[in-house]
Amino acid sequence: MTRRVSIFGATGSIGQNTIDLIARDPEAYDVVALTGAVNVEQLAMDARRLNADVAVTADPLRLAALRAALAGSGVEAAAGPDAMIEAAQRPADWVMSAIVGAAGLQPGICALEQGATLALANKESLVCAGALMMSTAKQHNARLLPVDSEHSAVFQALVGEDMHAVERIIITASGGAFRDWPLEDLAQATLAQASSHPNWDMGQRITIDSASMFNKALELIETREYFDVSPKQIEVLVHPESMIHALVGFNDGALMAHVGPPDMRHAIGYALHWPERRNLPVERLDLAAIGALTFRAPDEARWPALRLAREVMERGGLAGAVFNAAKETALDGFIAGNLRFPQMAEVVDEVLNRSDPSHIDAQMTLDNVQVADHMARQAAQNIIEQKAG
Repeated sequence: MTRRVSIFGATGSIGQNTIDLIARDPEAYDVVALTGAVNVEQLAMDARRLNADVAVTADPLRLAALRAALAGSGVEAAAGPDAMIEAAQRPADWVMSAIVGAAGLQPGICALEQGATLALANKESLVCAGALMMSTAKQHNARLLPVDSEHSAVFQALVGEDMHAVERIIITASGGAFRDWPLEDLAQATLAQASSHPNWDMGQRITIDSASMFNKALELIETREYFDVSPKQIEVLVHPESMIHALVGFNDGALMAHVGPPDMRHAIGYALHWPERRNLPVERLDLAAIGALTFRAPDEARWPALRLAREVMERGGLAGAVFNAAKETALDGFIAGNLRFPQMAEVVDEVLNRSDPSHIDAQMTLDNVQVADHMARQAAQNIIEQKAG
């Protein structure tokens, strides 16, 4: 029996790794929808290869190019936000949510409303609207599976365990491109330097977020939302080798660690085949050859994003939506050359401090999340313009 699958964010690194796994066993899957942004050539090629029902680009201006690339294939072409939502509403058994940023929230909710299993690589969904995501899944008898390597590792370590026995959850961080730089040099860090990761092959935005540790800050909040633990139970550990993805500590003092190569196909494959384990085309580690694994505590002077994430968790409400919107806008500012590397955290800090409490304390609805997101982006842009001026 074939499974109906959709991949949102198909042209990014997570989407491409998902396609790699599905294409190895094409008879097992009926591909419903593939979505992407600007890379319509890749989107069309994959839609043809997998014989998808529909391919959607988020950019309406690229619809003609997508249609031309799909001509004669029988694959429907569509574009724009409404088309993304329509694609998410098509019945599917399993949906990969790998759109980058807050843009992935509404399609993910639509997929859950169809009762699908949502493989969540879009961490911003839980950061912005964790309670809404979890309640929607429960209401529609849908399932939400983590795809971030850290949260997949925690999920796997908890199989057969009682959450009441969990004392702490430790998520690891590589430290990114600047983990060993002198602090005083960070202000001179270039876009090219921030866009190069020592371990993982990822898109530009998430690679920069890794260097600033904003990626790990989002994952702190995501851990809180997904596993329903206290912020005080969540720790971050810098682990440059990226072999141990997370550890779970129990009340008998034991630590369960998930160890594997830095290859996202493991976490994707686990979610794709869950509850089974199946053979995956990933490296088998030779621990004797690796020899040693190292760890150190994170320096919050180097990575203030971690402090900001803890403040967001303590504040609750829609603070996560404000945090993420400010972070995304600050990242845009850095990429555009309007902010220095350390100023991204300064912008987010200022937005959180200036936010109208009524936006943060509003009821958790999709409309309110989107209002908080919009207001935070405006505030962040104003701050960026002041700093640039």
